[in-house]
Amino acid sequence: MLQRPDRATGAGAGRKARPIMRVLVLGGRGFIGRHVVAALLARGHQVEIGGRRARVAGELPVHELALHRRVQPADWQDALRAVDAVVNCVGILRERWAQTYARVHCDAPAALAAACAARGVRLVHVSALGLSADARSRFIRSKWAGEQAIRAANEHAIVVRPSLLDGEGGFGARWIRRVAQWPVQPLPGAARGQIAALQVSELGEVIAALVAAPAADCPREVELGGPEAMPMGKLLLRLRAHGRAAPLQIALPCWMARIGSHVCDLLHFSPFSFGHLELMSRANVPAVNAAAHWLGRAPAALGAAPAPPAIVSPALKAAR
Repeated sequence: MLQRPDRATGAGAGRKARPIMRVLVLGGRGFIGRHVVAALLARGHQVEIGGRRARVAGELPVHELALHRRVQPADWQDALRAVDAVVNCVGILRERWAQTYARVHCDAPAALAAACAARGVRLVHVSALGLSADARSRFIRSKWAGEQAIRAANEHAIVVRPSLLDGEGGFGARWIRRVAQWPVQPLPGAARGQIAALQVSELGEVIAALVAAPAADCPREVELGGPEAMPMGKLLLRLRAHGRAAPLQIALPCWMARIGSHVCDLLHFSPFSFGHLELMSRANVPAVNAAAHWLGRAPAALGAAPAPPAIVSPALKAAR
């Protein structure tokens, strides 16, 4: 329900009034969710946050809405009773106890989608680029299966697929920025895919726009990325602090990178995982980049300062 008769509206100078909506953001204290919440609040919407456990986080309380415990449509009825839209920003990099890929990425989102369809609540689901059914990574396959399950349960759900995200506060983004400062940067030899990195704050703006847009204007799938595609090695250079000496980029043999990714998965260490290794081997670029359309401007470029040239090992040159 995008406009209820009892909802107040607000308007900026010279702009058409927009409906003030009550929006539930699942994972609203996470990397993506925090920026979605900020963008919604900036537009004057009322926001509720759902998380794994109830707590007080700043001015907005977090309600217990753990996805792995809500795998049936009936489990979502109370949470949807007073909201106009739901944004699902929840995802897990690795399984932990009952928080499995099947429950968090597929079963719960499908149940949520069915419940939203039954109540006429708009659902925006945050997914990712590069998913496929034939991926070797269970992480990737589960995200792909979740998209299919959502579409089967709710034909009006909006699936948003961003490229790699950059910004303050993210686990993966923080690690990538850290590696960008290293004097020696190991890169998987198979990481040849182009990446159109996007600022996470701009993803939040796009999602806030989708939440309140007229139904006729909303596509069912939205792919997003930054203005330029580049391989991981160049991306690290863009994020390197201005004035630092050029790094040495070394290609890791595919077998070594794969073993390293499995070790990181086993130890729950760093954002480097087998799933990310597989994603880096393919293009992470939107087929049609909708960022400028929904932002009303071109997306920001990655890195503000000119990057120093890298000293690239011969093995990495050959991999490229």
